[in-house]
Amino acid sequence: MTTERRVLWVTGAGSGMGRASAVAAAASGWRVAVSGRRANAVAETATMIRDAGGEALELAVDVTDEDALGEAHGRLVDTWGDVDGVVLAAGLNTPRRNWGDQSMTDFAAIVDTNLTSVARVVDLVLPGMRRSGRGDIVVVSSRSGWRFSPGAGVAYMSSKTALGALVASLNDQEGAHGVKACHLCPGDVDTDFLAMRPEVPGAQQRAQMLTADDIARTVRFVLDSPAHVRIDELAVSPIGQR
Repeated sequence: MTTERRVLWVTGAGSGMGRASAVAAAASGWRVAVSGRRANAVAETATMIRDAGGEALELAVDVTDEDALGEAHGRLVDTWGDVDGVVLAAGLNTPRRNWGDQSMTDFAAIVDTNLTSVARVVDLVLPGMRRSGRGDIVVVSSRSGWRFSPGAGVAYMSSKTALGALVASLNDQEGAHGVKACHLCPGDVDTDFLAMRPEVPGAQQRAQMLTADDIARTVRFVLDSPAHVRIDELAVSPIGQR
């Protein structure tokens, strides 16, 4: 164990990459607080962690609810103390992705979930990270935030691209406090998130994609890197993705 039971908060931990990352981090020695909108899914992730011998704290919360998010953070700090690391994996998209069919209501919801909620969580944990002199932030973005991906949609691509600037600002302004952030950009991953595509991929397409565990290993690599090592941006794609 290289993390000495440090405290990690994972959003979007009820399924997919968030769940896999939470389980992998717990196996590496982190105490993991798991967040998501669905209390039953959050409980399932926590059970997986505990069954493997790890420590988990359930924080069922919608990251777009600022007040509830603040309360969840307060509960986490009261239970385990300041947060040492965060993995921000909550995400949203819609099948209606183009200028010709998207709605501004959907656009705002996607940006709120994918971008603004990341800033909310970071803003909550930064004071504690500054106090400790170290903080590890992994923003699970998308290949769409690294390379133009028209099929991902206007709102999704815009929100994920903006995360690159958010991460860069953290590294520029908070590095002096020992805080480091990674803009992690996965390509196609076989998770339930694929259900939000206009055309849901079939089994043959899914078999060629990354898995949630592939991304979890990558997240664990970033989290467990030495304190002096910062991984600014990391793109991970399946072989053959164009």
